[in-house]
Amino acid sequence: MRSFAMALLAGCGLALWGFCCAAFGEEAQVVDGIAAIVNGDVITYSQVRQLSAPRERVLRQQLTGKELDSKLIELRQLALKDLIDRRLVIQAFKKESYEIPDHIVDERMHQIIRESFGGDRNTFIKTLEAQNYTLGEFKEKETERIMVQAMRSHNIKQNAIISPTKVEDYYKKHRDEFTSKEQIKLRMIMVSGQKDTASAPAQKALAEEVLGKLAGGAEFGQTAQLYSEDSTRENGGDWGWIDRNTLAAPLEKFAFNMPIGRISNIIDYAGNYYILKVEDKRGGSTKSLAEARPDIEKKLIDEEAHGLQERWIASLRAKAFIKTF
Repeated sequence: MRSFAMALLAGCGLALWGFCCAAFGEEAQVVDGIAAIVNGDVITYSQVRQLSAPRERVLRQQLTGKELDSKLIELRQLALKDLIDRRLVIQAFKKESYEIPDHIVDERMHQIIRESFGGDRNTFIKTLEAQNYTLGEFKEKETERIMVQAMRSHNIKQNAIISPTKVEDYYKKHRDEFTSKEQIKLRMIMVSGQKDTASAPAQKALAEEVLGKLAGGAEFGQTAQLYSEDSTRENGGDWGWIDRNTLAAPLEKFAFNMPIGRISNIIDYAGNYYILKVEDKRGGSTKSLAEARPDIEKKLIDEEAHGLQERWIASLRAKAFIKTF
């Protein structure tokens, strides 16, 4: 029998606890049956529902009716596919006569008890019993999870090297990923010019008076509280940090091109008069290729690893007897 070294298990982490929480959070399934047979191994409907349960709860909070039914079917189909793939991987593990040393499984159990139950083994055991789970059953599930992670890691090229050309091509095509979001901290005064036709000239004159006060040193926030007619009046015209595409295009053009601290002239837009002040700016810068290279290499290595795994799983499916019900 061959043993997987601990290095092959690196990266398993506490993903294992997702299984535990999902299992413990579910009500018992009254009706069960065979969902699939994989080379003679049976996958049950209860196993499918157990895996899909956490996401099902989210869907039930968000959707109703036919849309919910459709999404539940899709979710359970994905869960069944995942269970079939897991079973194929475990079968491949056993076929190769690999084994997981007992001390690795024991260490995993100690990790769960330490990090999720404060080191209290009795509480862990009582939690299992309350959910009709035996320690042996839980340990078996964890062993299978380690098998799957070990086999997936075993079939990935370690220390993959991504060519500089690929990195440069990715950078050119995805520069937006490496450009921080441009934002400005904005205050605004809006004087309506549409109260009625007779008062329109008076409103324009009011806007000019407000601008004059600001030019003379009046504090922008206090002036906005006195004269502005939009929803931010009570907050001194404070819009906070805003992204592009928040304002109407003509206002955005002025706002994002203004220097920090500058007060705009009157902007006549859609019949109203606007005065803007940009208090601060952030973002909008793009990482250089040298700065972005580590992130790009990691992303491309991860994508390559995922592709290798998918091709390996596909080869297992192609050689397997799989029947779904």
